[in-house]
Amino acid sequence: MSTPTRTPRVPVLSYSPLVLPVPGRPVDLEVRVSAPASGTGLPVVLLSHGHGPSNNLSSLNGYAPLAHAWAAQGFVVVQPTHLTSRTLSHLVADAPGAPDFWRSRAEDMSRILDRLDVVERTVPQLAGRIDRTEIAVAGHSLGGFTAALLLGAGLTDPGTGKVVHLAEPRIKAGVLLAAPGRGGDAFNGPMAGQWPIVGAVDFSTMTAPALVVAGDEDDSRHFTDMGPDWHADPYTLAPGPKSLLTLFGAEHGLGGIAGYDAAETTDENPGRVAALARLTAAYLRSRLHPGDPAWQTTCDALAADPDPVGRVEAK
Repeated sequence: MSTPTRTPRVPVLSYSPLVLPVPGRPVDLEVRVSAPASGTGLPVVLLSHGHGPSNNLSSLNGYAPLAHAWAAQGFVVVQPTHLTSRTLSHLVADAPGAPDFWRSRAEDMSRILDRLDVVERTVPQLAGRIDRTEIAVAGHSLGGFTAALLLGAGLTDPGTGKVVHLAEPRIKAGVLLAAPGRGGDAFNGPMAGQWPIVGAVDFSTMTAPALVVAGDEDDSRHFTDMGPDWHADPYTLAPGPKSLLTLFGAEHGLGGIAGYDAAETTDENPGRVAALARLTAAYLRSRLHPGDPAWQTTCDALAADPDPVGRVEAK
């Protein structure tokens, strides 16, 4: 893999916790906001954390490698602490919706969009700099599941058998990072029975533009025997426009996106993380600003690289 181009050292502001009271939620919604120190007309990326074994990475305190990189490239990144976070497990274990809180996770993102005026007023030096019409969502692992729902995927509620749609029309595009794949016969691993909601998603209605990122060594045997191809399902089974970025040598951590030097990262590779941040930012820039050549330029460079970090396909 070629050495990635050094990301410009753009100063980034980070503010947390920003507390948004939510009536009926077991605890208030806390978010971290990261933004470049200068610039206006900034698009917003809602970043949904995964689950994972760490105590704090599954919260607003995780995913610093991505949040900082995206903010440095001109995005306002908003990270909620979902009710699935291990930091809240002692408070919400018996709350309605536990343990997966699938509906609440998606609703967290809509609540943030409802309160962007509060975000702007509260975060120092951010007022008047957000473009509230340019919204994207990104999520890793269980966060990718949440992003899929917001982008239009349907879900059969295991409790009622009814199909639920939680698409958020204000979101224009998304990035699914090592997201879960199909259910049915393929959802046959030892953990499938404990997380039936993961296999209940229907990608056929996920019509919003999205970049699906999958590691070619991300073999989630606890959920499926399909191998790494399972994580490409949100691309394979959804209608276009979609793009698929397959990262070579990447496992579920995609090189370490959940946190700097996280011991749980089985495939730590700072170069891969830097390349992923650059590729995903280019995709979102071009999707949110039609005519911006960033994505095509980045894809052309990837294709011409003699030792590429991965490959891209589209439909």
